[in-house]
Amino acid sequence: MTSTDSRRRVAIAAALTAGFMFAEIAGGLISGSLALLADAAHMFTDAGSLILAWIGYKLAERPADPHRSYGFARMKILAAFTNGVLLILLGVWIIWEAVHRLLAPVEVMGGLMLLVAAGGLLVNIAAFAVLHGGDREDLNMRGALWHVAGDLLGSVAAILAAGIILWTGWMPADPILSALVAGLVIVAGVRIMRQSGHILLEGTPDGLSVTDIVRDLSANVPGLARVSHVHAWSLTESRPLVTLEVTAAPGANPETLRRDVKARLASAFKVSHATVEVMSSPE
Repeated sequence: MTSTDSRRRVAIAAALTAGFMFAEIAGGLISGSLALLADAAHMFTDAGSLILAWIGYKLAERPADPHRSYGFARMKILAAFTNGVLLILLGVWIIWEAVHRLLAPVEVMGGLMLLVAAGGLLVNIAAFAVLHGGDREDLNMRGALWHVAGDLLGSVAAILAAGIILWTGWMPADPILSALVAGLVIVAGVRIMRQSGHILLEGTPDGLSVTDIVRDLSANVPGLARVSHVHAWSLTESRPLVTLEVTAAPGANPETLRRDVKARLASAFKVSHATVEVMSSPE
C-alpha cells in the first residue's frame, strides 16, 4: 500500500465527513439532539484530523535534507499522536455535555433526529469503507479510521436514541447513548496515543527484543565473539532501526562479519536498516 494511495483515501474521507457535517449541525440545532450535535462536533474534529493525516502523508514524502537526515517520515506518527489526543478530548467533551443533559433534560424532535442520523450513517459507512481498504498497519491510517468509526458509532447511537424517543418519549436516551459512544472513542484515542507515543519516545518496536537479537546473532553468525550496545527503535511503525557493536572472533574478517550480521538481522528480524560497528578481538 503506497503513501499516495493512503493520502488519496484520507482526502476522500475528509471530503465526505466535512460535507455532511453542516447537515448534522443544522439537524442538531433544530431537533435539540445532543447526539446529533456531538456527532457534528465529532465530524468537525474528524475533518480537521483527516486533513492533518493527509498533511502527515504529504510531508512524509519529502526527501531527507542536511537538517533532517531521515526526512519527514515521522510526521505520520506525529499526526497519529495528535489524532489520538483529539479523540480523547472529544470523548471527554461529549460525556461532559451528556451529564448536563441528564441533569437538565431537553426536548428532542425524534423524527428529524432519525432522518439526519440515518443520512450521517450512510456517509460514515462510505468514508469507513474508503479508509478500511487502506493499510491498517499504518498508525496514521488507523487514527483516521478510528475517527470515522467513532462518527459511525455516533450515528448508530443517534438512530437508536431517536427510535427510543419516538417509541417511548424517554429523552435521557439521547445523552446516555452519546456518552457510551464517547467512552469507546476515548479508548481508541488512548490506544493510538500510546502506540504512536511509544515510537516518538524511541521505544523498542513490537516483535523485537534486544535479548533475542543478542542470542540469535551469537548462535547463528560465524566469527562473532560478542554482541553489545544493542539499541532498537522505529522511525515509523513499519521501519525498525537497530544499532549494535560486535566483537570479531580471532581470525574473523571484520567486513565479512559486518555483512553477515546485517544479513541475519534482515532475515530473522526483518530489520533492513542496521548500523553495525565491528571491534577486533583483543590479542
